[in-house]
Amino acid sequence: MNRLVALDLPGGQGFVDELQRTWSNGDAVLPIDQRLPAAAKHQLCSRLGAMVVVDPNGERVTLDGGWNVEQGDALVVATSGSTGVPKGVVLTHDAVATSAAATSDRLGVNGADHWLACLPLSHVGGLSVVTRALHTGTRLTVHPSFNVDAVEHSGASLVSLVATAMRRVDSSLFRVIVLGGSRPPADRPPHVVTTYGMTETGSGVVYDRRPLDGVELRIVDGELQLRCQMLLRCYRDDADPLTPDGWYPTGDLGEIDSDGLLTVHGRRHDLIITGGENVWPEPVEAVLLTHPGVADVAIVATPDPEWGDLVTAMVVPVDDACPPSLEALRDLVNEVMPAFCAPRRVIICDELPRTSLGKLKRHTLVGRAG
Repeated sequence: MNRLVALDLPGGQGFVDELQRTWSNGDAVLPIDQRLPAAAKHQLCSRLGAMVVVDPNGERVTLDGGWNVEQGDALVVATSGSTGVPKGVVLTHDAVATSAAATSDRLGVNGADHWLACLPLSHVGGLSVVTRALHTGTRLTVHPSFNVDAVEHSGASLVSLVATAMRRVDSSLFRVIVLGGSRPPADRPPHVVTTYGMTETGSGVVYDRRPLDGVELRIVDGELQLRCQMLLRCYRDDADPLTPDGWYPTGDLGEIDSDGLLTVHGRRHDLIITGGENVWPEPVEAVLLTHPGVADVAIVATPDPEWGDLVTAMVVPVDDACPPSLEALRDLVNEVMPAFCAPRRVIICDELPRTSLGKLKRHTLVGRAG
């Protein structure tokens, strides 16, 4: 019987040891987000069918109501919830090993390298650093959370970060920084590699717009689809999102140029159609973030009888007493983008909802912007 074992442990050697112990027993691992309250942890274990939980004291506790995993399953990872209720993604040992080999090959990982894992291990952005290092035998350090001083004194040559974290550290300390999560900064250093991927792909599968070896891309009706050995086997409820010939529809719209480079525009449902023109939120957000008075921003659609949808900027100001004006934001966008991309409405906010990896939870903004 192959069980699903939930690891309710902070990042560190103890987590790595329990992961390896679980795998050696033929079981699969469900990493638990350490920031969740106890009730939410219990609900996640119940919803995803964990049969055992390793608690923060290292004790293994049997749970009621769980169900088996298939032989060969390595991980069940909860999706980030950026688009709704998290799902459990089932990844096999073969998929994890393939991902480790392909990513390490692209990054030129060698025997002198040293991985640092400092992102949440409940997400593939952090967990894949651990599994990659284990599969390749690369030296590994795992931190319980992101801490600037600890990161800069880790001695690691390789690290996976999100943009917010990267801005806080001396990036020159690392040979390579793998950058995932939210939109990358335009002025990133040359040794920073941007990635595209999701929980269903077990890690990034496109590095600096180019797919890893063994990863196929295609565009179907504007939507990006991909096929590779890194893909999930199924969701924990046995739902299979793959097409009959093995392609995964990502829900992202994009295009592939003649050199095979990928451009992702955004989620299909994030597209704003205003006055018959298509506006993608992320490029507009990137421009608005260059305004010195903008700490954070989200571009959303609000209904309008004339335009269909209005391009609306939800802005977290640097100074609450002096938020940026609509005119200033429109002028900034008009300098580099067509006029229809400029916001026609501004909503001032205290904060914007984001996942732990910095992804905007756009689905939660609909009511707030209405």
